[in-house]
Amino acid sequence: MNLSKTSLLAGASALAMAGMTAASHQATAQEVKGPAVSWKLSLWGKRRAFTEGMEHVAKEVAAKTGGKFKIKLFYGEQLSKSKENLDGIKLGAFEAATFCAAYHPGKNVPLNVLDLPFLPIGNFAVQKKVHSAVYSHPAAIAALAKWNAVLYMSNILPLYEYMGRGPAPKSVADFKGKRLRALGGMGAAARLIGATPSSMPASETYTALQRGTVDAIGFPYSYTFAAYKLDEVADWVTTNMKLGTVNCPTVFNKDKYDKLPAQYKKLLDSLKDGAYNAIEASYIEKDKKNVAKWSAADSKVKMIEIPADQMAEFRKVAGKPVWDQWVADNKADLPAQELVDLVLKNASRSEEHTSELQSH
Repeated sequence: MNLSKTSLLAGASALAMAGMTAASHQATAQEVKGPAVSWKLSLWGKRRAFTEGMEHVAKEVAAKTGGKFKIKLFYGEQLSKSKENLDGIKLGAFEAATFCAAYHPGKNVPLNVLDLPFLPIGNFAVQKKVHSAVYSHPAAIAALAKWNAVLYMSNILPLYEYMGRGPAPKSVADFKGKRLRALGGMGAAARLIGATPSSMPASETYTALQRGTVDAIGFPYSYTFAAYKLDEVADWVTTNMKLGTVNCPTVFNKDKYDKLPAQYKKLLDSLKDGAYNAIEASYIEKDKKNVAKWSAADSKVKMIEIPADQMAEFRKVAGKPVWDQWVADNKADLPAQELVDLVLKNASRSEEHTSELQSH
């Protein structure tokens, strides 16, 4: 009886080993074969929700190629200042980089359509659809081609709010005279309510707020405020302004991308959805943590809700009028109205799709 049990166990063990070996051979067979390739990706700041997409891509390309294709992420402006990442891509100083179009609007004007205030792209799914549509437009592709850059994907950011020091605003009028870090079209919107905008990069915001160089920082709610530790020096944060957002794509050096074997290009393309999922999941996690922290009874940061009627008026004067001005300023050099219409069309379609999904 004992011998029989031993034989059965040995047989089961052998079968398990055989299964593991077969699985191992299958996994190896599924690896993407190709040459050894090593890329550098230029970033700023530290690892955070915003960078989880490219962290996912880097991990997966290595795993699926058996370590043959590697993408190393360099944080803290190790390779280039955030405002000079496109310059580095053009020079071939590194193979990949992330940049925010609003940091240097003159370098990539078509992409700035996504930085206009109060666009109807209020959730992650809509932003993904709209950004992809704009990035695929010939004008956007041509603008990046001047920098020898190929657009890969957007590192989607949540809608912006303000976090500041000093007396908390109770109305839109209370922003008059304030110095605000407000990028892109949000800067134009800030001027319309009597504020003074600046476009400093994220890495400079903590010192600026701490020293009083600015009164408030416009950032994606809520993770960025915490990621740059602004809540350590701030007194208040708005929760319902939903000012808009900025677009920050990852791009590849065209020469390096063109030299990739077709199977590596296909692999990169297949990883986008997983990268977007990683970004969104990280935002959700950070929001739960930050909102709980700031709404606690002993929180130093006061959460401010601007009256709905005032926000409606703000959107009225700083929404479509700013879009129209952007079109007027740029229509001589690019299909500006076509780009605005592209945003609105894809936003509308995405909203309908999102509503359909939620109703099932």
